[in-house]
Amino acid sequence: MQTNTNNMKTVALIPARKGSERAKLKNLALLNGKPLISYAITSAIKSGSFDQVVVDADHEYFFKVAKEFGAEFYLRPELLGSSETKIDDVVYDFILKHPDHENVAIVNPVNPLLTSDEIKRVVDHFFENNLDSVNTVEEKYSHFLFEDKPINFTFSEKLTKTQDLIPVQIISYAVQMWKVSSFKQSMESTGHGVFSGKVGLFPISKRGSFNIKIPDDICMADSILSSGVKNLKYYGNLETASVL
Repeated sequence: MQTNTNNMKTVALIPARKGSERAKLKNLALLNGKPLISYAITSAIKSGSFDQVVVDADHEYFFKVAKEFGAEFYLRPELLGSSETKIDDVVYDFILKHPDHENVAIVNPVNPLLTSDEIKRVVDHFFENNLDSVNTVEEKYSHFLFEDKPINFTFSEKLTKTQDLIPVQIISYAVQMWKVSSFKQSMESTGHGVFSGKVGLFPISKRGSFNIKIPDDICMADSILSSGVKNLKYYGNLETASVL
């Protein structure tokens, strides 16, 4: 396994559970011939940011995919496998059972378009800014309302161009990371840990933020990953076109 350059024992958890109300067994759904969960495992390992990458799951059949793609495996208690389970409790369970880690991250398996480079930049940001917790966000330049009221524009002026808006930050949960000491202290004093201590937010790409929730999302991600297209293509010959 890669070694963290900050000389701290840092683990990436890839959480998975057998139950999923909106897309059954989505973590094992095949995208371009590989199970969804494998993309998080591969990107986390390739980032070089972690001492360990561990699939944290509620059923032993995730052991096979963890082993095949180079991750370790932890079988969490069955009571942490329901749809009501909070990620705070999953992380807390792991750190209590593995007290030798100083930092713990979640690399979300439902973000298959997230790259190893983006993961590395989140982790570097965490250490460089001495954060206690960090979460990824997608910045959207759109006109947003909350309870029918505009929050980044006004009804009393001409409509602001989208590129001139203050972006709204949407938490994507693609990567989350914590100092174990801060997370543990927050859980034991307040009952929650995700936003603990000195909190940071890190913007990532729209692709990295794309989240698998329903079967249609699986089909869309499969199409993107299967296409292999990495560069934009245009109609016609732009070099000789005189009018655009």
